[in-house]
Amino acid sequence: MVEVYRIESVASEEAGGGIIRRILVRTDSVEKAKERALKVFSLARRPQSRDPEIESVRVLNGAGYEVFSISTRD
Repeated sequence: MVEVYRIESVASEEAGGGIIRRILVRTDSVEKAKERALKVFSLARRPQSRDPEIESVRVLNGAGYEVFSISTRD
């Protein structure tokens, strides 16, 4: 069954916190959403990225529950 997942990029406390970017992903498994979140996180942490202040990326399911997150502290 296809579900919509939200991938949210969250700013660091020094940058003011809060959500910087939100991506909606339609997929049939949470694993594919996790893979996409890891890609978003790695691209956002590059020095040439336009959003270098990203501290974490999280995946929320259709009901709004966090099912995966990755942080610079991990």
